[in-house]
Amino acid sequence: QGKQKKARKYAVMKRMISLRDQRINEKQRAKAAVKKKEDPSAIKEREVPQHPSCLFFQYNTQLGPPYHILVDTNFINFSIKAKLDLVQSMMDCLYAKCIPCITDCVMGEIEKLGQKYRVALRIAKDPRFERLPCMHKGTYADDCLVQRVTQHKCYIVATVDKELKRRIRKIPGVPIMYISRHRYNIERMPDDYGAPRF
Repeated sequence: QGKQKKARKYAVMKRMISLRDQRINEKQRAKAAVKKKEDPSAIKEREVPQHPSCLFFQYNTQLGPPYHILVDTNFINFSIKAKLDLVQSMMDCLYAKCIPCITDCVMGEIEKLGQKYRVALRIAKDPRFERLPCMHKGTYADDCLVQRVTQHKCYIVATVDKELKRRIRKIPGVPIMYISRHRYNIERMPDDYGAPRF
C-alpha cells in the first residue's frame, strides 16, 4: 500500500504570537488600548481638501503668457525625432512667449540615458530653458512633475507619456502639450487663452 500524497500548502505563514499573549514577558507585553470617551460638546473637525483659489469654474487664472512649460524627458527625445525646435514650436502652438522649464529630476533622467541622448542633454542645457531645483529625494521625474503641478497650477506639462498624461488629466486646470503630426498640440486649454483650434 502506497502512502497518500499530501498536497503542499503554499503561502502558509507561520503563526505569530500576539503581543498580548500571557507567555510574553510582562514588560514586553502590549497594553490594552484604553478607549477615550467622546466629548459631546467638542467641535467636530473634518479634513476637507482645499481647492486652489486660482481655479474659477475650471478656468485657471494663473495661466497666461509668458507660458511656463514643464518639459518631460521623452518630450525632448520625440521633438528631436520629429526635427522640431522646442521653443519655436511651442510659440507656434500657443501664439505667445513660452519659457520651457526643466526640473533637476528630468535633467538627471536625461544624464542617466548616456551617450545616445547627448543631443537631448545639449538641448536641455539651453540658456533659454529655466532650471527648477528639486527638494525631494530620488529622481523619478513623473512623480516630481505631478507633485509640482498639483502645488502650483501655473504650468503647462509637455509630455508624450500616456501614463503621465492620464495622471495629469486628473488634476484640474493643468493643460497638456503633446506631439502629433509633426507639430505640438495642446489639450485642455481654455478657449479664452487663445488655444489653437484645428
